[in-house]
Parts: sequence; structure tokens; C-alpha cells
Amino acid sequence: MNGETLVEVQGLTKHFPVKQGVFARGKQVVHAVEDVSLTVRRGETLGIVGESGCGKSTTARLIVRLLEPTGGKVVFDGRDITHTSQRALRPVRQEMQMIFQDPYSSLNPRKSIGQIIAEPFKIHHTEKDARTRVRELLERVGLSPEHYNRYPHEFSGGQRQRIGVARALALQPKLIVCDEPVSALDVSVQAQILNLLKGLQREFHLTFVFISHDLSVIRQVSDRIAVMYLGRVVELADSELLYEHPRHPYTAALLSAVPKPETNGGGYGRRRIILGGDLPSPVDPPQACIFHTRCPRMKPGHCDVDAPQLRKFDGDHVAACHYPVEKWPISEDELRRRPGVETGVD
Repeated sequence: MNGETLVEVQGLTKHFPVKQGVFARGKQVVHAVEDVSLTVRRGETLGIVGESGCGKSTTARLIVRLLEPTGGKVVFDGRDITHTSQRALRPVRQEMQMIFQDPYSSLNPRKSIGQIIAEPFKIHHTEKDARTRVRELLERVGLSPEHYNRYPHEFSGGQRQRIGVARALALQPKLIVCDEPVSALDVSVQAQILNLLKGLQREFHLTFVFISHDLSVIRQVSDRIAVMYLGRVVELADSELLYEHPRHPYTAALLSAVPKPETNGGGYGRRRIILGGDLPSPVDPPQACIFHTRCPRMKPGHCDVDAPQLRKFDGDHVAACHYPVEKWPISEDELRRRPGVETGVD
């Protein structure tokens, strides 16, 4: 990792229109991604984490232009691709690929594995001896070249994900977006796929954007981590710094749910921050601070009036909070003093 920026996102926004009845008044939209700005450095792994529906997968699809942005800007390797036509995007797509969450539905069941992995070569006319290249890719991801003529249903989940990895590698991209690539796999298989991806990153000098809701997975693979809530980035920091001292209360609540060994020999335990209330609707998100309706540190007249901007802490650590977490881990006494927060040991 040399610090050079490969992807730059500025004010990225995506709204989806809501279908309404004949007598509905006004036009409603889902605020899937709202004013997201971040950079991805060449050779690093940027992790994006958050609850289901927070906009992390939509952000990933916007970066590789599988979705058209409503607003903002996406710059890839010095080129503005925000509103580039599909024809003009074609050569750029060789340099950015995606690994999808479900390794079965992302593979065409009517085609053999050889045909699936060779399809990028056929589309972009980049390989004369595609059969040989496909066999090399199969071997590199831990499969046998003899699997060339088999079909997706003949493989296990982990093997199918390896096929997805091979397809993503076919055109030797600079950027690979991994959209929860191990969430559908057994834990032991997850470790194998993660080790495979890390090995490929070193070998081919790849840059990853890694999407996940699993905090332990994100910590293992990421150099930096962005935490999203309701379509916005609320915290961004180096991986170890984020885990050692989260600044945003939402990040602290997420990390409190991660099991941690007790030092007194009593097994696994944790002090959990259980957020009150329900996740607001992205159709009508809260004004000012989007987290204030569930935040234990919320101060009326401030958090519900003024929207916090991302502010800098240690190094490149930034968080959008008027009253950031000062100490970590949070003591149980401090938790008891906060309204709307429950504690417990699981």
C-alpha cells in the first residue's frame, strides 16, 4: 500500500423512488445513500460495516457503477466515471470487478464453470487461449482444472465462491468489490476464502472494498473501516484504532456486541449496549443527527437540531458526533447513568 488514491467518492447519493397508489400525495424516495465521501488507497482493503439496510451494498454498487448515482462524484484511477455511458465504461470495467454475496445465484446454472470464467475474455476480447487461462485461474483459487466442464450445482458453497473469485480475477483488475463474500459460508470455509483473498491481494497487488456486517471478519481483512448508519458514514478510521477506541456511539454499540474473552477465567462475556427504539425508515430519516433517536448520548436542543460533521480525532480517525465516546471500553457505571440503554452479560 503506497497511499496513492485509486477511488475517490465525493458526496455520493442514491435515492430510490417509492411506488405509491393513485391517491398518494407527493413523491417519496428511499434515502439509500446520502452524501458519502471517502477514498480507497491503492493496495489497501477498505472495510464498510453496518446494520442490514444501512446502504453499504448500495455504496459498493455505486462505486463500480452498477447503479446510477443520484448525486455526488465517483473518480476511479483519476477518471470521473460518475455519469459515463455504458459504452465508455466498458474498458474501465476490466479494471473493477465484484464478488457477490450468494455464490450460487451469481453463477449462471446453464453454463459450465469454464464458460462462466471465460465469459469476461469473450466480452472484452482479451484472451486468445481462454481455455488455458481458465484452467490456470481454477488452479490458482484452489480448484482442479478438471472441473472445467462441471456446472455450479455440482459444487459446495465454498467452491462456488472460489469460482466467483476466479471470474473476478480473469481480467486482472485493479479494484475488486467484495459484497459480503463469506456471509453465506460456514465459519471454517470463511477462513479459507479470506486467506485466499489476502494471498491474491499480495500476489496481484489488488485493492479491495470489503462489505460485511460481521465485525470480526472486517477486522481481520481491513486496513481501514468505514461505519455506515442509515445511508451515511458516521465513523472512519484505521482498523486497529477503531477497535481500540471507537468515537461514535453507534460504533461503540456495534463493538459491544462482539464476544470477548474474560480475563478472570469465567468464559466469554461482554457488556452490551442495547440501543433503544427502532431503526428509522430511510424514507423519512431523522433530521439533524440521524442517530439521535437511538443515541444514549443525545442532548435535546443540540443533537436534534444541528447535524454533526465528520470531525478529526487521532490520525485519520474521523467521526460525526457532537458528544463522542471519551473512554473505551465504557464502564458499566457509566452505562447505567445513560437513559435508554440496557446492559447485560451474555
